[in-house]
Amino acid sequence: MIDDSTSRPTDCFVRQTPAGLYCDPGGFYVDPMRPVDRAVVTHAHSDHARVGSRHYLAAEPSRHVLSGRMAGDADLQWLPYGQTITVGGVTVSFHPSGHMLGAAQVRMEYRGQVVVVTGDYKIDDDPTCQPWAPVQCHVLVTESTFGLPVYRWPDSTAEFASINAWWRQCRDAGKCAVLYGYAVGKSQRLIAGLDDSIGPIYTHGAVEKGNEAYRASGVSLQDTQAVASLSQKPDYRGAMVVAVPSAHGTPWLRRFGRISTAMASGWMAVRGARRRRSVDRGFVISDHVDWPSLQLAVQQCRPESVWVTHGYSAVVARYLNETGVHAIPLEGGRSVGSDDDVDSADDGDGDDQEAPS
Repeated sequence: MIDDSTSRPTDCFVRQTPAGLYCDPGGFYVDPMRPVDRAVVTHAHSDHARVGSRHYLAAEPSRHVLSGRMAGDADLQWLPYGQTITVGGVTVSFHPSGHMLGAAQVRMEYRGQVVVVTGDYKIDDDPTCQPWAPVQCHVLVTESTFGLPVYRWPDSTAEFASINAWWRQCRDAGKCAVLYGYAVGKSQRLIAGLDDSIGPIYTHGAVEKGNEAYRASGVSLQDTQAVASLSQKPDYRGAMVVAVPSAHGTPWLRRFGRISTAMASGWMAVRGARRRRSVDRGFVISDHVDWPSLQLAVQQCRPESVWVTHGYSAVVARYLNETGVHAIPLEGGRSVGSDDDVDSADDGDGDDQEAPS
């Protein structure tokens, strides 16, 4: 099933293969890019938790979110944050990555060497998931989705205040506010930051599925109603609709009457990205580390070597080497522009179908 053509950036018990990072003594892959026998999964987004593998191991807090994304007969095993399990002589544990509910860094220890795979992560506050915590290691495999100096996140409290101010302006103008964010993770963080004294909050069907999984996990969210569940069309003036980006420009929006649209994403930090999205407003809310946070994470994890993947890996590796940190870019990682910026492509009334990442 797996092409055994591999690369080994350093002398390490984890290596890169065409299917993703593979732990030799443990016999498992971390976030494999194709079906494998054993997959260790960092979080429930589809470009990390791919369907089709025989066995999965993931962090316990991701149970409700991840289960909803897997086939009914998937063999899923859960491990609480901080607890260990031994797989083929490798000690494996999960530690919060702060990316979304249940997202985890994977710590692997074998014969005294510790490798940590960050998955996607952020350091900013997020009331809907446990915060990132540094895990010291010999090798740190870090994502670099926003690994350019231009990406520096504004204070998230101020950004949420701007979102609510924009919503009030829409309400006062007799419009419906439509805010786009990734269905699972981003949308729940957005809803948690909305001031529901401004008006009612409605949701796209895919977003509401994420809400249900979060609530089942014990996360408190504002009251929401799925648009598809309404028996009668309400007056949407003054309301907020949280929807997936793929709903933008579709007939689904016609039911809301006069609207103003906005996107919440790290990509909104760049003017060209805002223009290409063709939305009225852009808010810089990301669930990934920005440039300063990535450097801080490397400092606090104190690795001997950094492997950089998923984004601007060559740029980040070059910068780290210039600052005295041994780093190498991994080839074959996911491309820039993955789960922070694309989402499901259904019509808002039905199933959540993943867009390619």
